[in-house]
Amino acid sequence: MTPNARFKARLIAREPLVGCFVKTPHPIVVEVLGAGPLDFLILDGEHSPFDRAAIDACMLAARAVGCAVLVRVPNDDPSTILGVLDCGAAGVVAPHVTSVEQARKLARSMHYVAGGRGIAGTTRAGGYGVRPLTEHRKASSAEVSLICQIEDREGVDCYDGIAAVDGVDALFVGRADLSVSYGLDDFAAPETAKICGDVLSAKGAATGLYCAPGEDPGPWRACGASFFVTGSDHSLLQHGAKALKASFTPANKTTGET
Repeated sequence: MTPNARFKARLIAREPLVGCFVKTPHPIVVEVLGAGPLDFLILDGEHSPFDRAAIDACMLAARAVGCAVLVRVPNDDPSTILGVLDCGAAGVVAPHVTSVEQARKLARSMHYVAGGRGIAGTTRAGGYGVRPLTEHRKASSAEVSLICQIEDREGVDCYDGIAAVDGVDALFVGRADLSVSYGLDDFAAPETAKICGDVLSAKGAATGLYCAPGEDPGPWRACGASFFVTGSDHSLLQHGAKALKASFTPANKTTGET
């Protein structure tokens, strides 16, 4: 079983999974983090400067270390999804999914069906023509995952319908954007937590959300969450630097005085 297929099988089985975002568009970041203990990585193509070449290089690094790497795409254009899947992505994280029809469109774009993903066997996903095209088509559905982000009022209103769409493997709750959508100043507000808990209880797909490093995931697991995204390469660098500096600071000195 490939890393991508293994990730999908675990995701839909609602096994506990932990991953992080990658914000830096460089394959070495994927190579380093992908060789570690995390279950998956997500290249943040929505909020970071990933182009097709950077995604392609990162997927090559993912293959080298056997890590499942998804891409959060900047839009739901089928050509965008086609590009990242052809590069070998384990799946797509689609932001701001607000309707059942949008979810259906996304699902079609992920698979080799009528009106869906264009097929080519000469891509990394297709084995560069070494694997028979019929074999690639047959295996592809088990190797790509679709995760729809619920982060708007409109998405909350129909999350059960989105979760029930054939081809939607998981819902990912975006607390920060949800807070903005509901006019709340704090994404940790009780009102936001209640909305998140409702979405995480969806039955038709696996559910998960972003958990800040150090945050207790227990309450979210109790709501039904099985996968978590926590931190990024940026936050890991920042936290590591702070911890390193702290290790050289005497316990009785809290200032920079000497």
